[in-house]
Amino acid sequence: MQRSKFLVGAVGGVTAVVALGGLGTYLLSGTESTSELDKYSSVTVDGHKALSGKIVAGRAESKYHPLPWVGKKVSGVSCPTGLKAVAGASITCTGKTGEGKSVAIPVAVVKSTSGSVTWKFER
Repeated sequence: MQRSKFLVGAVGGVTAVVALGGLGTYLLSGTESTSELDKYSSVTVDGHKALSGKIVAGRAESKYHPLPWVGKKVSGVSCPTGLKAVAGASITCTGKTGEGKSVAIPVAVVKSTSGSVTWKFER
């Protein structure tokens, strides 16, 4: 009986640790960001308010490899232009892996308001 209770407790503990690890990975590895469009972060692209390419590049680089088991580490990320604050707008940024290989990073706007833009990138 004691052995059975111990086994149930051990399995329950392991399950809880795995679930928390999975939740932590999910929360930390997200590729979606919401950024304010203020005088410091916004630019104009084709007559539309846009998020600066430098802001997009910096955030994508920092979130591309948040954990050792999620994604590859990239550096030198750059974006060709700002990201228009229009739902569905997209650009492709580039970065380099540790081995010097070029990586394309597709970025798209999920939603936009007059004061912010929610966007995501793909690994």
